[in-house]
Amino acid sequence: MTTPARGLPAHLVDFVQALRHHHVDVGPGETVDAAAVLAELDLLRRDQLREGLAAALLRRSGQRQTFDALFELWWPLGQGAALGEVALPYAEDGSVDVDALRDLLAQLLADGDTAALSELARAVVDGLGALGAGQGSGSGGQGSGGSGSGQDGRSGSPSGFSSYQALNKVRPETLLARVLAELRSRRGEQDSPFAEEVARRETRARIAEFRSMVQAETTRRGSEIRGREAAARTGVRRQAEQTDFLSASADTLADLRRRVAPLGRHLATRLAARRRRAHRGPIDMRRTLRRSMGTGGVPVNLVHRRPRPGRPELVLLCDVSGSVAGFSQFTMMLVQALREQFSRVRVFCFVDGCVEVSDLFVPGADLAGILTEVHTRPGIVAWSGHSDYGRAFGRFAEHWPEAVTERTSLLVLGDARTNHQDPNTRVLAGIVGKARHAHWLNPEPQRQWGTGDSAAPEYGRVLPMHECRTAAQLAGVVGGLLPV
Repeated sequence: MTTPARGLPAHLVDFVQALRHHHVDVGPGETVDAAAVLAELDLLRRDQLREGLAAALLRRSGQRQTFDALFELWWPLGQGAALGEVALPYAEDGSVDVDALRDLLAQLLADGDTAALSELARAVVDGLGALGAGQGSGSGGQGSGGSGSGQDGRSGSPSGFSSYQALNKVRPETLLARVLAELRSRRGEQDSPFAEEVARRETRARIAEFRSMVQAETTRRGSEIRGREAAARTGVRRQAEQTDFLSASADTLADLRRRVAPLGRHLATRLAARRRRAHRGPIDMRRTLRRSMGTGGVPVNLVHRRPRPGRPELVLLCDVSGSVAGFSQFTMMLVQALREQFSRVRVFCFVDGCVEVSDLFVPGADLAGILTEVHTRPGIVAWSGHSDYGRAFGRFAEHWPEAVTERTSLLVLGDARTNHQDPNTRVLAGIVGKARHAHWLNPEPQRQWGTGDSAAPEYGRVLPMHECRTAAQLAGVVGGLLPV
């Protein structure tokens, strides 16, 4: 696509390129639709513009958070400091009166005024989140209306903005009890426990929304200093499926767990289609020649023998030590979603021992709590409690020699870091030799294989090793490795 030289079309193309950089698939057709949206909508009505562009550009769920973050950078409310009816309260010395600010925030949280909270968030970032520019300790910022030297006598421009600094001074999460007391006084003391719990959850949601507003405003103001592209690289969170397992937060892992079921259905559909295409065996010469009698002996229509493949068995060997627990848990849940594609699934977990946990992966099981129960199994930690692949492989071969057969697909999950213990590749080679297929899924970047206590190169000589750092990468690898 040719990039326009200037104007609104060029701005739209830049926005689309930013979406693509953050793994939001946007094609030429969607870009043309977005241009048609811009031609029809009033650009000053940001809510309509946001929803119109989202409807034109997004094709699947899970991308809206990334879209909204980039939209704030490419289609901002304005430039510079906030200008609104809600202003920061100042003390006599020109610094921000934090106590009065907290009172104001508590009042707005109780009222549920989203527009006023948004204006206050912008003022808080400008007044309390600015870095540098001669800012003294405890001094406030310029307020909601300043853009040069502020009321506190500060001159110059800030070197950046910090949402942590602003929120750490306001501490909105500590206002929960005060807001609930205000709501209780408005409704009376006869509220039921149910109404109290509803009010508590609504207040927590408003506090979380205010924090998000502050973080979004921080990113917007930072983009004016560093540029949109730089702010997008560092200030926009990756989509959950693009986040590295080893650095994923608890919220991201929880989001990934919610996506396991649809991802499993997608992979199951792909596998079923591959099996349908593969249901053509060798040519049946006898039937082909008989059918060719109708074409003068020319075998126009080939007849294939119908294969009768059985569903393969699957065995998982999963490292569930702290470093890779999230990766192993997600993969086990993904396999659980694909359970019907296999005649049998057996799951073994290890740290420096090894135990079978196949009984936990039953239909209707609470998958979110499986890993907690796995760690309570006796034998999973047999010695030091640190990953010892060689010892775990030895225990697996000793206690479950019948688990891997010529019908088995074997998947090993782990980072291959042995804590400088014997990798025991000889035993692993014996296990792999009995399997129909065997693959190792490693959540570490390939550039780190072989560094420190990593035995990845040694294990890679025994069975193919694949980098699976993110959920998207894992789905691609698993989808390609599933046997037909």
